[in-house]
Amino acid sequence: QVQLVESGGGLVQAGGSLRLSCGASGTIFSIGAMAWFRQAPGKQRELVARITRGGSTNYADSVKGRFTISRDNAKRTVYLQMNSLKPGDTAVYYCNADVQDGDDWYGCWGQGTQVTVSS
Repeated sequence: QVQLVESGGGLVQAGGSLRLSCGASGTIFSIGAMAWFRQAPGKQRELVARITRGGSTNYADSVKGRFTISRDNAKRTVYLQMNSLKPGDTAVYYCNADVQDGDDWYGCWGQGTQVTVSS
């Protein structure tokens, strides 16, 4: 059983910064792409940033230039550095990873961490 555990959320004022972390544990053959999603109240879950195993990244337009995704493959951990935070960034942030189990790949989700940006 694979688990993703996020940390680093909290309350911050607009313009501030937070760094989210997500570590994978359990029986894992390999981890492919990792990503951060977020879901604000009343809205659909949306992709924030994604990073491949090789380090290629892509970002939602709303966070480009402010957020940076990175990963440490040896630690099975993905990070999201969030700068210049805005009240519109308030949401529950979820970690996602493509995990290989034998010949199969499946998506795995963390439990989410709350990020609240006050104006």
